[in-house]
Amino acid sequence: METKRIFVTAILLSSIPLVLGHSVQKSEKYPLVVSTWPFLDAVRAAWRAVDGGSSAVEAVVEGCSACEELMCDGTVGPGGSPDENGETTIDAMVMDGSTMEVGAVAAMRYVKDGIRAANLVMRHTKHTMLVGEKASEFAISMGLPGPTNLSSPESVEKWSKWKTNGCLPNFRKNVVPQNGCGPYHPKDFLLTAELEEGTCPGGDMLGSLSSISSHVDVKNHDTISMAVIDQMGKIAVGTSTNGATFKIPGRVGDGPIAGSSAYADTEVGACGATGDGDIMMRFLPCYQVVESMRLGMEPELAAMDAISRIARKYPDFVGAIFAVNKEGVHAGACHGWTFQYSIRTSAMKDVEVFKVFP
Repeated sequence: METKRIFVTAILLSSIPLVLGHSVQKSEKYPLVVSTWPFLDAVRAAWRAVDGGSSAVEAVVEGCSACEELMCDGTVGPGGSPDENGETTIDAMVMDGSTMEVGAVAAMRYVKDGIRAANLVMRHTKHTMLVGEKASEFAISMGLPGPTNLSSPESVEKWSKWKTNGCLPNFRKNVVPQNGCGPYHPKDFLLTAELEEGTCPGGDMLGSLSSISSHVDVKNHDTISMAVIDQMGKIAVGTSTNGATFKIPGRVGDGPIAGSSAYADTEVGACGATGDGDIMMRFLPCYQVVESMRLGMEPELAAMDAISRIARKYPDFVGAIFAVNKEGVHAGACHGWTFQYSIRTSAMKDVEVFKVFP
């Protein structure tokens, strides 16, 4: 199979006044805030914090928290991306690029403040990640509000329509639903059962086999991934997402995985990612980007290389990366969709948004 070449071109959106640029932009060194997508208010919140003297970690927490409160694109914070049971859960991560400490929560229920919970894991435990209901119990015990129903009227309506549509599309494969929306069983298991009973698989079963397929919608995979360089030149990253819409309960994507959704090293730079986390986490693209920059690769080439590695194995995947080195040079790369990332530096009057084409 011929490998597609990944092209990267960043264009400053015309709604923000500045000269058109390329994929690589040289900014004032410190401070700096960069985020996936045009999450302008989130970047502004992080900028206010870091410009006021807060640390990189504190600013990342403030920025991602603002996105959670705003329920950015319905894919961050509460009230979005219901799973197969109609429940919304939270994945989040924060990483200190100076100490290499990481705090994360995954599949967290009943607590809406994902990034603050992740920060509590980093600050008050020797662990890296807590998951599920136990992550919720920890967060609440440390003072975060909860338990809270994370669903919204919009997410419930979306889930209800999905159920009416036979629970399609979904993320199952090689299975047959016993009754419409499940329970699901491996198709080999059910075929064996039919043979043991002396019967042949019915037409309905064969029809179900052909109609069930996983489906990835780009609108279902928006993660806020943010990097901050503070006034001392220290770097931190953070992420937050409510995951893939109609995911199988218990699924954890790349959001809370250090090296996949984000990675930082104050000696080198940082990276943030968004897209099909189930595929991207198999490649640790942000770890790859930072290590490539450590070896002398410019952010643009590092981002392109990481995306290309994934595309060679999964030519239909959807994803994007931003990269920024410790000097403030930033770039983006994407595959399968048009990507935008937002940035603010001291040389800018407000947040600026750059567009990257596949």
